Amino acid sequence: MTVAEYNQCVEKYSDGLYRFILKNLKDQEKARDIVQDSFEKLWRKVAEVKYEKSKSYLFSTAYHTMIDGIRKDRRIEDFNHVNPERYSHDEQYSDLQEILHAALDKLPEIQRTVILLRDYEGYSYQEIGKITGLGESQVKVYIYRGRVFLKEYIGSLKAVI
Repeated sequence: MTVAEYNQCVEKYSDGLYRFILKNLKDQEKARDIVQDSFEKLWRKVAEVKYEKSKSYLFSTAYHTMIDGIRKDRRIEDFNHVNPERYSHDEQYSDLQEILHAALDKLPEIQRTVILLRDYEGYSYQEIGKITGLGESQVKVYIYRGRVFLKEYIGSLKAVI
């Protein structure tokens, strides 16, 4: 990959990569750090990664960096101080986007990731499998389960409006 192609990658993929990580982490600083680390890793392997594969490489690298960070944070967090009210709601919402974001937050990490990659970023099942290290059939199962949960959580559109 040339320097010009690397610069094109930064221009084309940095925003989408940032949105993907931010959607999962809900922390702007950590999301920025992960995006920057991903591009740094791409720069270190600029001679090995082809331009055509750069998007997949970036999303895979960012995903794995994010997972490593989450695992590290879980070991540090003290679960005795968790507020159960933080994970439940009893309010009525009228904003569908807000409801969808709340529903996505309640999904298990892997289901949220595959749904975001499929529905927000437009990756194919095969590409999602490569990014997450899952088989194509497992990706389909996680997407199906996640969508069923979202459908049940959101309920009928009449109840929302």
